[in-house]
Amino acid sequence: MRSLTLHLKILIAILVVLGISVTCYQIFVLGIPVTEDATDDLWNIDAKVEFVANPKDPVKIQMFVPPLSRDFVSLNESFISNNYGVSVNRTDGNRKVTWSARRAKGNQTLYYRLVLTKRYSGEKIKVKGPTFRDSIAVEGPEKIAAEALLAPIRQHSADVETFITEAIKRTNNLSDDNVKLLLAGDPSTAHKAKIVELLLSIAHVPVEKVHTIRLVADQPQSPELWLRSFNGSDWLYFNPETGEQGLPADRLLWWTGDENLITVDGGKKALVTFSLNNSEMNAIRLAKLTDENTDANFLEYSLYGLPLQTQQTFMIMVMIPIGVLVILILRNLIGLQTLGTFTPVLIALAFRETQLGFGIVLFTIITALGLSLRSYLEHLKLQMLPRLSVVLTFVVVLIAAISLFSHKLGLERGLSVALFPMVILTMTIERLSITWEERGANHALKVAIGTLFAASLAHIIMSVPELIYFVFTFPAILLILVGFMLAMGRYRGYRLTELVRFKAFLKADQ
Repeated sequence: MRSLTLHLKILIAILVVLGISVTCYQIFVLGIPVTEDATDDLWNIDAKVEFVANPKDPVKIQMFVPPLSRDFVSLNESFISNNYGVSVNRTDGNRKVTWSARRAKGNQTLYYRLVLTKRYSGEKIKVKGPTFRDSIAVEGPEKIAAEALLAPIRQHSADVETFITEAIKRTNNLSDDNVKLLLAGDPSTAHKAKIVELLLSIAHVPVEKVHTIRLVADQPQSPELWLRSFNGSDWLYFNPETGEQGLPADRLLWWTGDENLITVDGGKKALVTFSLNNSEMNAIRLAKLTDENTDANFLEYSLYGLPLQTQQTFMIMVMIPIGVLVILILRNLIGLQTLGTFTPVLIALAFRETQLGFGIVLFTIITALGLSLRSYLEHLKLQMLPRLSVVLTFVVVLIAAISLFSHKLGLERGLSVALFPMVILTMTIERLSITWEERGANHALKVAIGTLFAASLAHIIMSVPELIYFVFTFPAILLILVGFMLAMGRYRGYRLTELVRFKAFLKADQ
């Protein structure tokens, strides 16, 4: 007996831990939303390209577009142009679109449009980088100034991260004579980044320029320069103005390197204007779109991977254990008497179509009339099988009659009575009549009321939209329910209704 108890405890612990672990993995690692009403940001980015084409020359425009290999995934990407050929190529970790035309004249306008969202999958794409680089050749006073700046940088740094941060801070100290010499009167951010790159190359620390777009709606945008370096395991991002480490979450990496955003052959006065707007979409729908537009399959092996019609069926099926749990608690802990465990649950499922109030009325009418017929058939001394056959046929005729009269009276809700399980109603009538004969009318009425109450409560709980979504999205929660049901299977304590019985018993002793 002791070994059996230990075995049951281990089984319950395994089921509960497994259910919690899978559910937490879906929520915290895969990022699946906990509520159906949760929404996530959807960004629409337009890059407007304007230039003046030379009338006698072929036109070729090249522009960097986001690689989308870090924290974002593209849901839609389009290149809008008139009479231009379009191709997209990858070079040195970047993506570049090329528009080309044999002839063009005058002012030209092209558009690049991107719809993106945060990457849902917990697995981020990691791109490795170099950990060593050769020194940039520098001679004369510039070399002396660079070495003079490097000495305190080495002294005040402990690793790659602090070395780069210190180098950026020293470069932004415009009162330093060595910095003035290296900047040569050009204190722009791009030139400062070039000086930082020079200093780091002498120390053989690789660094590259990163051009980003800030995800802020309805504000003029221009690419923002950042620096990054690979420390052997992760990319470290730095603000070239302050040395602050860490790329903000609202930055979209557009391209890397020293090249300009756009190059135009056969044209002049090129200008790129960015405009962004933000919208919200249902989180689980957005997760599905993310799944479809990437190689991720974190929803493919969930119930959302089933056909839509099958999903609707499973949304009902996964709630049956919830209804069973309600009946189990009502019977084993509270002591409510019902006609078995599954009969109230099946009646609760029928209430989904008839609605609760109308369903209770229909159930009461059909059961009362069926009991009357069962009582009449008892006087005929029929065997059980023929008696059940007659009751079943009577239930079908009664359902048809109620549906017909409801239609004539304009009560369309009454048509749903046909969805009541006829076999369940027949067996309910039969079992209630047997209970009536064996234990009296009062007990039969008590069981009928208990069954109807349990079915109503189960229906109310099984119809909560938030609960349906949660169980359907995280079905591993059912393992936790199984663990609780197993624990309830060994419960031998008092039920709440027994307190009333024993209270009267105690009064009799006094």
